[in-house]
Amino acid sequence: MDTKEKVAKVIEKVRPALQQDGGDIQLLDVKGDVAKVRLQGACAGCPMAQMTLKNYVEAMIKKEVPEIKTVETG
Repeated sequence: MDTKEKVAKVIEKVRPALQQDGGDIQLLDVKGDVAKVRLQGACAGCPMAQMTLKNYVEAMIKKEVPEIKTVETG
């Protein structure tokens, strides 16, 4: 399983929590140690989106896929 597939599996785990609040997340790409995602729905315009991205999404991805060092929106 390559890094992008590993990140996609983690995205599937965090997606239900975002969907509960009317949002969603899409994996755009993985290049080197950076995963690029797009926040959608309620998450796209939410003032807490950056905090959710860093404190929840990025933390989960880094925990399960240690080769990823950062998650960015793209």
